[in-house]
Amino acid sequence: MKLKFSKMHGLGNDFVVLDGVRQQVSLSPEQLCYLADRHFGVGCDQILLVEKASQPRVDFRYRIFNADGGEVEQCGNGARCFVRFVHDEGLTDKREIRVETMRGIISPRLEGDGNVTVDMGVPRFLPAEIPFLAEDDVIIHLLDVADETLETSVVSMGNPHAVQVVESVDTAPVGEHGPLIEKHPRFPQRVNAGFMQIVDRHAIKLRVYERGSGETMACGTGACAAVVTGIRRGLLDSPVRVTTRGGDLTIAWGGDDRPVLMTGPAVTVFTGEIEL
Repeated sequence: MKLKFSKMHGLGNDFVVLDGVRQQVSLSPEQLCYLADRHFGVGCDQILLVEKASQPRVDFRYRIFNADGGEVEQCGNGARCFVRFVHDEGLTDKREIRVETMRGIISPRLEGDGNVTVDMGVPRFLPAEIPFLAEDDVIIHLLDVADETLETSVVSMGNPHAVQVVESVDTAPVGEHGPLIEKHPRFPQRVNAGFMQIVDRHAIKLRVYERGSGETMACGTGACAAVVTGIRRGLLDSPVRVTTRGGDLTIAWGGDDRPVLMTGPAVTVFTGEIEL
């Protein structure tokens, strides 16, 4: 089977994007892993599948698969690449589109400067909605990791995040603690682990160990989760510039039941065809 694809990235968080509108795409977990493999396949953090919408008043369906072949609920950097892809491929001429994901409808918009703004929805904090095993709904939870007790805030941006404040992202134990937090027994569906350094009230630095992919150059939902966490803790004011290893995002959140808005770039690296 020959499969056409586009290789894209949002701040170095890279994707293989597949057009499931004009070609039939049905891949096994093994084939997804092959596509994501950086030595034998195309290589990516995640695979994005564009499909026809399954409900009225929605433009597309958006599915996300991690490098380990597992399907996940949401991806912010991927959502921006999704918008760039459907425009570049002539699948739509709308500046703002409605897209269904596993966790609901998002409304990304292509800006005049080429950046993409995504309405990431309203953050969720109740432990059962993340999901996270805890009795109380508090802003800071204590999490035992590697003989340490970490102060962690949990939030869902359509996918689960655990965010901690660190003195420096350069020295943070991302490689050591990231996989332990990801698979911590208090997160039944695993979790993305964020390490946030406060620069000032409108700027942070961030590293994220992503569930099923490991540390990536950037994480859009992770950036949203970190900013929401910082605002709730009284450490940040909206909007916030989030500096990742791949570049900068701008995150805005008005608090309460308002959606989080994420703005940043999306780039096509190359297109091709692969035999599966």
